[in-house]
Amino acid sequence: MTRITLHPSGKSVDCASGDTVLMALEKAGYALPNNCRAGACGECKVKVTSGQFDQGMVLDMALSQDERKAGFGLMCMAKPISEKLIIEWGTEDAKPLLFPPRENAMFVVTDKRAIAARVMELRVRPVGQPIRYWPGQYVTVGNPRVDIPLRAYSISNAPRPDGELVLQVARADGGVTSQWIHDKLAVGESIKINGAYGTFIGDPSVDTPVLCLAAGTGLAPILALAEAALRRGFRKPVTMIVSARTADDVYCQGIMAWWRTKHRNFDYKITLTRETREGFLSGRVDAVLPKLFPDLSKHSVFAAGSPEFVDSCVNVAAKLGAKPELLHTEGFFAQQQAATANA
Repeated sequence: MTRITLHPSGKSVDCASGDTVLMALEKAGYALPNNCRAGACGECKVKVTSGQFDQGMVLDMALSQDERKAGFGLMCMAKPISEKLIIEWGTEDAKPLLFPPRENAMFVVTDKRAIAARVMELRVRPVGQPIRYWPGQYVTVGNPRVDIPLRAYSISNAPRPDGELVLQVARADGGVTSQWIHDKLAVGESIKINGAYGTFIGDPSVDTPVLCLAAGTGLAPILALAEAALRRGFRKPVTMIVSARTADDVYCQGIMAWWRTKHRNFDYKITLTRETREGFLSGRVDAVLPKLFPDLSKHSVFAAGSPEFVDSCVNVAAKLGAKPELLHTEGFFAQQQAATANA
């Protein structure tokens, strides 16, 4: 057992043998930023000021040799090998806090339907206690015992009393897990889910206009964030801009239209990048955004989709004055998966 101390707060958590630093922090409720959970993205990079750890296999592009020499590590893969470990992370009060993730929670598939050309919507309900999560987080689904690897899917609905989770799964070329979900997983089957993970969450205390940018199944966490905000009576303007290749790739337009009718502060727009269609914008988000929002200095901005899409959104939002502390991103890596003790 290792004791991990967070600097500057002085808060500390226990790390069980075999657990990564990220797992230990999450079990204690601490929201260390992370994305790929496989040593590929660098989101969980922090400096270790005291103690030793086994870094495991990570990509040089995520953690350079110079960074390693300076004491930095990727906490999604780092396993402590000393009794004490001190890391530089968090504020003086060690916020924000998350709900500790659960492993192998049993769910039943209650509905499954195609909602776009390559997207399947899965609805699952818990057999036992619901998974507690913040809107914007994700869970992992799979069955490693039969060679179906765990893969991460964002929850597209805000928390509900019955614990239902709605997942939107894009068919990935060569993706074993997504193909299993699309072609074999049936309504009525039981599956095990891990989570919730991730720090793509909104701060309920922030009182700014909100702009949400989404592409592909990056729409899923955006839908959850928007639903939660509208449900709690958030009064500032909430705008969603959804990017899709063609009109056939667009989904959930019905619920967005309903929100626009029901909530005066909500609006959405869809832009197509590979075709022109009446009723839709045309062009990439970085091209259409300056015309719609020339000044983002007072907005909270959320962007979710492929890493390339997110990078493009960040660049244009920054040029339009978006403040770094109000810019939240979730890039979906092909290798995105959660490292669990039983994986």
